[in-house]
Amino acid sequence: MIKELENFEVDEIMDIWLDVNITAHDFIPKQYWINNYEVVKKRYIPAATTFVFKEDNIIKGFISVLDKAFIGALFVLGNCQGCGTGKKLINHCKGIYSSLELGVYSDNVKAISFYKSCGFEIIKEQINEDSGYIEYIMKWEK
Repeated sequence: MIKELENFEVDEIMDIWLDVNITAHDFIPKQYWINNYEVVKKRYIPAATTFVFKEDNIIKGFISVLDKAFIGALFVLGNCQGCGTGKKLINHCKGIYSSLELGVYSDNVKAISFYKSCGFEIIKEQINEDSGYIEYIMKWEK
């Protein structure tokens, strides 16, 4: 089931955010994610519209959309990756928004492949101003 995030679920999605970031971005020091945890929790999550995929009362993944257009986060529990959870969350947002953009690190080949399979195309390459690593901006339009 996909539904909007409720306040009592924020800690649960932040645990997913931290664990998956550390695993998926092993080219970035773990401390970077730990240092950004509170900023994401207190600034970005409240500013975004976040949808969670919940099954058996467990959040298996979530997606956060900023300004009705930018996917600031898409994270799926490690043991649920490859099971369609991420695609369901993307498709849910495609039903709401007419176009979506996101940033993905160029070294995260698995994520780039996933987003391409969801219809996103790379439109720009840039340096992520927070981390200093190269990222692609990807876009999908109806």
